[in-house]
Amino acid sequence: MKRPVAFRLHAAAAAMALAAGTGVVLSMPQASAATGGATGYATQNGGTTGGAGGQTVRATTGTQIHAALCGRATSSTPLIIQVEGTVNHANTAKVSGTSCNTADGVIELKQISNVTLVGVGAGAVFDQLGIHIRESSNIIIQNVTVKNVKKSGSPVSNGGDAIGMESGVRNVWVDHVTLEASGGESEGYDGLFDMKDDTKYVTLSYSILRNSGRGGLVGSSETELSNGFITYHHNLYDNIDSRAPLLRGGTAHMYNNHYRRINESGINSRAGAHAKVDNNYFEDSKDVLGTFYTTAAGYWQVSGNVFDNVTWSARTSDHNPAGPNPQSNTTVSIPYAFTPDSAGCVPDVVARTAGAAKGLLVSDGSCTPQTPSPTPTQTTPTPTPTQTTPTPGPTTPTPGPTQPGGTNLSIGAGSDGSSKADGTSYGNVRDGNLSTYWSPAGTTGSVSIKWGSATTISSLAIREAAGATGAIGSWKVLNGDTGAVLTSGSGAGVITIPRTTLQKLTFQIVSSSATPRVAEFETYAG
Repeated sequence: MKRPVAFRLHAAAAAMALAAGTGVVLSMPQASAATGGATGYATQNGGTTGGAGGQTVRATTGTQIHAALCGRATSSTPLIIQVEGTVNHANTAKVSGTSCNTADGVIELKQISNVTLVGVGAGAVFDQLGIHIRESSNIIIQNVTVKNVKKSGSPVSNGGDAIGMESGVRNVWVDHVTLEASGGESEGYDGLFDMKDDTKYVTLSYSILRNSGRGGLVGSSETELSNGFITYHHNLYDNIDSRAPLLRGGTAHMYNNHYRRINESGINSRAGAHAKVDNNYFEDSKDVLGTFYTTAAGYWQVSGNVFDNVTWSARTSDHNPAGPNPQSNTTVSIPYAFTPDSAGCVPDVVARTAGAAKGLLVSDGSCTPQTPSPTPTQTTPTPTPTQTTPTPGPTTPTPGPTQPGGTNLSIGAGSDGSSKADGTSYGNVRDGNLSTYWSPAGTTGSVSIKWGSATTISSLAIREAAGATGAIGSWKVLNGDTGAVLTSGSGAGVITIPRTTLQKLTFQIVSSSATPRVAEFETYAG
């Protein structure tokens, strides 16, 4: 039986952005902070660009962060603050000025706009010190760790929230951060990512939230329903008791998150909230979606999720889990473009991209991590390659006499499979690139192509990576929907199967002479 987090846990400065004692901000070379661009709801309401185009300064203490804010010409002058080192209570003091409103013992982003706070160099850690955003807009926080912020005990900061937003906050993008605690409320901790009192247009992406009694909330009470339009994507929630998140009213979109060890309740949609829950992976958890601890119902639309060893409680008057067979009870329209990964690869791609110090890697929508473009032309990465049919060249197979005709239906589909070797990805078999591949953890295993709706297939092509040609021995092709064997044989190449309509096609390697490397698993209707 799972137990609450509190019981399971064991208990130079470089050229300065400001001169010591004077609060003078010195110009630093322009940084490429906030690589890529905002995603999700943070792209709406005019978008979120943070301090783009403004001066770049360096800070190694909380006081220097505050001095940088206070040194601006106005409270809305764009500013990028690069942070390196450990920020804590001992080096975070209030700084006064006409363009800021700061406080001791907390990073205070209050009554300001157009600011980026980004970890650089060896990294930035906010130790027992929270980040508070209040009456502010157009804020980016990226590539930092915030840990062990307390609301009781000593020292305290930010009401116990790692990152907290309140009072008319608009357009915040929090990306590639690690937020963690060391217990629950009884140990002095509150939420990791909280929003209340009219906070809107926020995205939390590629981040880790772990070891906390409370993941986060939207709305402080059943009558405080002024918040909403929040996107959560490609985040890891790990060892969280509840609130992953708690939604009181408003609209939220959760996609491609990995929920692991959710101990009591997960996405808690209540008081009229609407949650769109797409292509997430829920694992080793309890009651991961529903309306909990209230009779004020919330709503959800579900699609493409994986529930792996999830348990569900019985329904009561104030406890309404969505499972054991979650079904949509509303529809939610999303106003922005997004390219979700298939749920089956979420644990892998989130492990490789989420959190601070991950190189700001993002997924390409085909389960493959990549460095985002610094000047994106749309709100989500575009899968590559853009062609949907194989063409001759160094990264696509050269058509042979038995090359299937038509479109390779694997491009843009999903994929999953059995245990994979380190450094490989299921997505590599459907990216049109022969230099990337999937390998099983041993000499046998299976890999699948998946579609969101029924798809007709009559042939497939298995392409081995360079250096592994001929390794695949005997194999089976299975209807992944039913488990039925469609055909069997030996050796890679073009395989014809009975024309079949299905949502999942599996290639099972039964034997091999060496570790197999499947570079491409192409599928065709013709």
